[in-house]
Formats: sequence, structure tokens, C-alpha cells
Amino acid sequence: MAPKTVLIVYAHQCPSSFNSAAKDVAVKTLTKQGYKVIVSDLYAMNFCALATAADIKGKLKDPKHFVYNDEACIAFKEGRLSDDIKEEHHKVEQADLIIFQFPLYWFSVPAIMKGWIDRVLTQGFAFSLQNLYDNGMLKGKKALLSFTTGGIESMYLPDGINGDINVLLWPLQNGVLRFCGFQVLAPQIFWGVEHTPPAQRTTMLEAWESRVKKLLDEKPLVFAPTEQFDLSFQGGFRMRREVKEANNSKPYGLTIGHHLGKPFPPNSQTKPPTSA
Repeated sequence: MAPKTVLIVYAHQCPSSFNSAAKDVAVKTLTKQGYKVIVSDLYAMNFCALATAADIKGKLKDPKHFVYNDEACIAFKEGRLSDDIKEEHHKVEQADLIIFQFPLYWFSVPAIMKGWIDRVLTQGFAFSLQNLYDNGMLKGKKALLSFTTGGIESMYLPDGINGDINVLLWPLQNGVLRFCGFQVLAPQIFWGVEHTPPAQRTTMLEAWESRVKKLLDEKPLVFAPTEQFDLSFQGGFRMRREVKEANNSKPYGLTIGHHLGKPFPPNSQTKPPTSA
């Protein structure tokens, strides 16, 4: 039986950073367990973050009105994407789990990692209008955000100055990862590393090591099943009436995004159902 494969998409400029240490812990721990580990070190690769016509080999379908998604989708199907995208596609195809390791920039990923998302999760490869969310083309694979924050944990509470971390995570975890079909594992958040003493940093990395050992056995986060929506233009891709009626008596909305005018379900983007 072939060993499982983990791809780590890593974005930090400094080899002595905490993010680098977290990446190294994952590589060492997974390798020791017999996993095949691939690392895309985006800064070291000088990965291009720009989604442009340069990603397409050969003639464009409509050079006068360039639409990246359309052109990239056609180029993917015809094998005409740039070599760097093809290489990352091959890595994703092999991966049972993808770990995104990065520092939180402006409540999101660094630009170079956003470029990886824009260019590598290509329409036709990762999703299509018919294949999204539960039916996304990368279904069966798992994904995890592992990141450091500049602020301390209390700043990301519902009454913290930065707001609820669960709300912040929704666009990345639902709008990117789950959209493409990934089973999304609870994020690994290293809070306020810059304000953390060295001994406590070591403890944080040890906890990450312990988690990594059982990572592929974890239950994913819960999202609203795609079957609960009318997936047609006539129906507006909206939640089915019977689903909304069934949730009328429940104290919380289904998800952060599908709250139905109710309070958000607690910690739905940070903890799996068994520990929520």
C-alpha cells in the first residue's frame, strides 16, 4: 500500500521564523511516520503570484477581452498551462492532505500564497460550475490552515478588537477550501508568537507535533451540505425551504455564512464537532 502524501504550501521569507519551525516540525513528524512529504516553499521558489495571460501557452480564446478563469480552464483541459502551475497541480493530485503554513497578513494569507490559490486552484482542475463544495473536484482530500497571528488570542474573541476568528476564517475555509471539495480540518493557530517567551514557543511547537501525529485521523469541520441547496439558476442556488423550516426551532444558524438571522454556531470554524 502506497504511503499517504502531505503537501505543505509554505509562505514565509525567513528560515529562522516560527513559521519555518512549524513547517519543519510537520515535515519531520510526518516523514518519521512514513508519509511522503512535499513542500512548496513559495518564497524560495520565487513563485509568481500574478494571474496573467503569461500562464497560458499558445493562442488565447479571446485576446481582446481576456478572462483569466475562462482562458485558464481551457488551457488546463488542453495541457497549455505554464509549467509552474502544472508542477503544483501534480503535487496537489498526489496529496491526501494539504497544510497551508503562513503568517496571517491583513486577516488573510500573504500575497504570494493568494497567488498560489488563484493560479493553482484552476477552474476545471479544482472546481467547475457543476462541481463545487461537496462535489468539488478535490473532494476526498483534506486541507488545514496553520498560521501565526500578530495579536494575542483575546483580540480575536467575539468581543475582541479584531472580532471573532470564526468569522475571519469563513472566506478561506468555506470560500476557498471547501468550495474546491476539501474536507477542512480545524485550523492550527499560533497566537501572538511575537509576544510569546521562547519556552512557551517551544511548548506550542510540541503541541503541534503531537497533533500532527494524528492529523489525518481527525474529523473535519462541519458545513452546510450542498444537497440542502437548490443548485439551479431558477432556484437562485438558495437553501431549500424545508431545510430552513427544519432549523426554525434551533438556537443557532447552520454556519457562519448560513446563519439564517440567528446567532453564529460557536467555534464552528475552529473546532471539530466532537469538541465544539
